[in-house]
Amino acid sequence: MVDIKTVGIIGAGQMGAGIGHVCALGGYDVVLHDVSRDRVEAGVLAIEQSIAKQVGRGQATEAEMATALKRIRPTSELQEIGKTDLVIEAATEDESVKKTIFKALAPHLSDHTILSSNTSSISITRLASGTDRPERFIGLHFMKPAPVMKLVEIIRGIATDAETYEAAVNFAKSLGKTTANAEDFPAFIVNRILVPMINEAIYTLYEGVGTVEAIDISMRLGANHPMGPLELGDFIGLDTVLSIMNVLYDGLADSKYRPCPLLVKYVEAGWLGRKAGRGFYDYRGEVPVPTR
Repeated sequence: MVDIKTVGIIGAGQMGAGIGHVCALGGYDVVLHDVSRDRVEAGVLAIEQSIAKQVGRGQATEAEMATALKRIRPTSELQEIGKTDLVIEAATEDESVKKTIFKALAPHLSDHTILSSNTSSISITRLASGTDRPERFIGLHFMKPAPVMKLVEIIRGIATDAETYEAAVNFAKSLGKTTANAEDFPAFIVNRILVPMINEAIYTLYEGVGTVEAIDISMRLGANHPMGPLELGDFIGLDTVLSIMNVLYDGLADSKYRPCPLLVKYVEAGWLGRKAGRGFYDYRGEVPVPTR
């Protein structure tokens, strides 16, 4: 079995930085990549700020933070990722983008390197089939935010071998995560259940059944959800919610997975949620306020 000591992370956005945070604190040397130096440096800064919050809450020490940050090596050169033991792709939720990344990475990979994707919905089998090592390709779906959420979904493609699966499970557990095994069907387990709920909440708003505030407070207080579904959609990113709904609709051909037209309009407007400053709430002031 591959002895994982170094982890290459492709994508230094919210998910990539969160995974880098967890891996560095977990004792792994991390190579963090994005397409520009500025984006990589922003990812490293996000990791530093995130760990600092844990220090402030007493969940990590200053010494652990300093050691973890020393383990992170930023790079804008994709070939540097190929030298690691485990690659975790955490780019945008777009199949063509992910396939392009793996194709570009292929000439630089070490023979033993395991490839994985943090995709939340796209077929692991299809992604793996475009690489030179489908037997050493697996889905490692960290939940957002990765430093807080305890679950990692493990998704085997049709060609993933037992050794790769065991290495992936052991790796996730070494980070203090609990694993759940999901079959390689659209959106796996968590998003197969969660994202259609968010889409249904958007339909409930679209059809005038309730306001943004009424829908969210109803699910928080009536179903004991920590976050209302529209607030949660904004947190995930409405572009990601739409992408997952399209994967479900295309992959399962069932009308219950049809994306709500209002969701499509918000994405078309660039109102993608927290990361854009506006979604179903406007986050540009001191207190978020509904946009409808």
